[in-house]
Amino acid sequence: MKITKTNAARLLDKAKINYNLIPYEVDESDLSATHVAEQLNEPVDQVFKTLVLKGDKTGCFVCVIPGAEELDLKKAAKISGNKNCDMIPMKELLPTTGYIRGACSPIGMKKHFPTYIHHTCIAYDQIYVSAGLRGLQIHLAPNDLIKEVRAVVGDLTA
Repeated sequence: MKITKTNAARLLDKAKINYNLIPYEVDESDLSATHVAEQLNEPVDQVFKTLVLKGDKTGCFVCVIPGAEELDLKKAAKISGNKNCDMIPMKELLPTTGYIRGACSPIGMKKHFPTYIHHTCIAYDQIYVSAGLRGLQIHLAPNDLIKEVRAVVGDLTA
């Protein structure tokens, strides 16, 4: 099976970051990170989901959290320098990031947004994030992801 290189993968190549592209079976009725983890036969704690939010002071920012966890909006607002924040409406995801739901990668959005990643990522040698295409994940070292997206590490979950 030929794997299509995504924009996120090309950016990692350009930065000389080691990664693997891992395909999985897509279920359009279940785009959850939990489902992705099951398809990859990996612990859901190592499969991170990318959420895009808008803060009252800073505008859009990105949170990357373990797949089964819930984002704590108060913690997200605090770490990002906002008083409050909320998820951006689904209809704004593609125009804002260049990605669709279920395929939003923290790497290679239309523009760079402040990015925050949950601290548990550093407990693993490798984690998974979306490659920017449904059915494809990037498997890479968390420190490489942190460096590439200039992420701040912190506590983001409930």
